[in-house]
Amino acid sequence: MKNFILNLLRYPKFLAIITGGVLSIVIAPIIPLFKKPVTAIAMLTALVSGFIGVSLVLRAMLGLDIA
Repeated sequence: MKNFILNLLRYPKFLAIITGGVLSIVIAPIIPLFKKPVTAIAMLTALVSGFIGVSLVLRAMLGLDIA
């Protein structure tokens, strides 16, 4: 039973390592784009509009209404 619990405790660490690796691979090519002002403004606009789009889709899917 002790081995079972130890194996279960390994999964969150594994998930954190995999998530960190994926994020570093995704973010690494984007960082140089923020060095030029024109591309920085475009990237910031894309990130904000993407966040707004995802939040609107999730609100519609989950039936959340802010009133």
